Amino acid sequence: MYIIHSTFIVPPHKADEVIGIYQSRSGNVDQAEGFVKFLLLLNEAKAGELTVHMEWESKEAYLAWVTSEEYKQIQALERQYPDPELAGIVPRIGRFMVVAT
Repeated sequence: MYIIHSTFIVPPHKADEVIGIYQSRSGNVDQAEGFVKFLLLLNEAKAGELTVHMEWESKEAYLAWVTSEEYKQIQALERQYPDPELAGIVPRIGRFMVVAT
């Protein structure tokens, strides 16, 4: 299993807006081959810190997704987000191989 964490900090007053965006996400990734799970995590100790947690069957499945046209379209839309406070956010990415369960 392969896990991706994309952690980013939004202004605390924007957290609910961002959570709403993810709650109404398209779900396109859910149909990708090898996709297992999506979670949006809110850090209780750090206001405005969110982490997108995605589980994949393999690193290869994840790499196939991030090189797909669907992924590129989603990324292009995110860069065009009209709110400048949110559009410029750069996430910290963590990539993990599951080695024990």
